[in-house]
Amino acid sequence: MPHKKHEYLPILHNSYKKGHVLDPLFPYFDENGYLCTMKKILRVDNPNAYARQTGAPELHPLLSLICYDEVSPVHTSLNSYGVYGLFIQREFPKNLSYGVRPLELSDGSILAVAPGQFGGAEDDGRELWLSGWAVLWSPELIHNTDLEVRMRDFPFFSYFYTESLRMEPTEWQHITQLLSQLRQELEANDDSPALRYVLLGYLRLLLEYCNRIYQRQLSEETKDTTDILKRFHALLEQYYFEGRQHQMGLPTVAYCASELAYSSHYFGDLFRKATGTTAIHYIHTYVINIGKSLLMQGRNISETSRMLGFEFPHHFTRLFKKIVGITPSEYLGK
Repeated sequence: MPHKKHEYLPILHNSYKKGHVLDPLFPYFDENGYLCTMKKILRVDNPNAYARQTGAPELHPLLSLICYDEVSPVHTSLNSYGVYGLFIQREFPKNLSYGVRPLELSDGSILAVAPGQFGGAEDDGRELWLSGWAVLWSPELIHNTDLEVRMRDFPFFSYFYTESLRMEPTEWQHITQLLSQLRQELEANDDSPALRYVLLGYLRLLLEYCNRIYQRQLSEETKDTTDILKRFHALLEQYYFEGRQHQMGLPTVAYCASELAYSSHYFGDLFRKATGTTAIHYIHTYVINIGKSLLMQGRNISETSRMLGFEFPHHFTRLFKKIVGITPSEYLGK
């Protein structure tokens, strides 16, 4: 994300030890607490840390609003977020990352970030002229409010959702008008409980706009899901044909989604909307159907369990009863 100044950050994080194997979504810190793979990190622990970097005015202690058309030119930065944020731009800079994953963002779209995440691009010295807005707010602003609870229903804030929210021209117009009105409120009023209540109203409306865009994108993809479902089923067949269960255990939604080039959360929503059931239920049903075939071929429960990739036979028995309604032993006795 853009900035004008640099802040070099030694990040202390005691849970990361030298040589420890980490989830590839997250950064690696050495024994001194320095980020190993990145060099320049802008720490956005409060909304105005980002406002100061862009040269935007500080309008409220818990919320910042940046109009890129007014502060450009700017530089990209790699940001460590302690706040929520929405970046609403006509055209995003190239080579952005989200965690350690590259992002390819559509023009006229929205990118959402949440506390504990990092993303952007290191400053390469170029000046960029951007058009659009950024709104960032502290978790403190929504603490103990209905919006804090509602945030759980917005999957586009997840690290595992790597799509941007693509706006229609009318949505761009409505959202930018809303942000202009929000700025007028911030400029005209000092901080108070009454103003904070108004700010929460603007954020609620803005996030519901975003959620509507998310749901529309989901619906557009589910209009032609036949190919996706066929590829999903073929992937499960390939998984067992190649014997991957012996090293990797049962197939997971995360694995299948990754192989199909989706985030796990988005694939789960897509599958549920298309079929009315969950992807994990489909996987489990597929596995148990293989198990039925193996049992009928004369394999015992222990053998079948091992061949399917279960760690213990009782795990197979428990899942079999959940899917079929009876135990494998009862099934064989039918």
